[in-house]
Amino acid sequence: MNNLNVCLTPALIPLFDVENYIVVVIDIFRATSSISYGIENGAEAIIPVSEVEECFAYQDKFTHYLLAAERNGEVVAGFDFGNSPFSYTREKVSDKTIVLTTTNGTHALQRSIKAKKVIIGSFLNLTSVCNWLKDQQEDILLVCAGWKNNFNLEDTLFAGAVVDQLKPAGFVLDDAAIAAYDLFQIGKGDISAYLKKTSHSERLKALGIEADIEFCLQTDLTTAIPILKGEKLIKLL
Repeated sequence: MNNLNVCLTPALIPLFDVENYIVVVIDIFRATSSISYGIENGAEAIIPVSEVEECFAYQDKFTHYLLAAERNGEVVAGFDFGNSPFSYTREKVSDKTIVLTTTNGTHALQRSIKAKKVIIGSFLNLTSVCNWLKDQQEDILLVCAGWKNNFNLEDTLFAGAVVDQLKPAGFVLDDAAIAAYDLFQIGKGDISAYLKKTSHSERLKALGIEADIEFCLQTDLTTAIPILKGEKLIKLL
């Protein structure tokens, strides 16, 4: 039987041999939700980078690339947009390549880069991700981006939603996966209401972007699975 493990924060990634896993990177508010939505809407690729300066470096070489940067929930000055899902509509991103850096999501992704495969998970593509994972017959690590290397509720709740769908397939769960599963059982009746208490949702509300929160909590709005190929996230075919 294969293992299904949960890494509750990127700070714990060194405790796992990520090269033995398929990694699912999770940053519900908002990076992985926006990436999933952007790939669904025809983005050719999304290039995740760690630092703002790396985004600017791409601008010099590829003037047709869109640049997206977010720090502390806000768009960084001088960039085309940040990580709001409403910036990743078909009209804006179809056939485009986007270079993206965010506070948490791209950090978690970069730290997972040695995995067998890296895919992007969100409530928007939950069932597609789970169905694909069931077919892989590999150990799986769900990496929660958290907030600046700290635990957060929304990413762990999503990890619990994945465990909920994969548990019947016979995966062996670690303690973090069991905890995430139990958390999802508490919140699944009304995920939006349950996550209203999270610190990140409070930060986003303070910025006046409650609509982003509600959008990111929609289940199965998309079917595309973004997968990392080289430096680019593209649509899994």
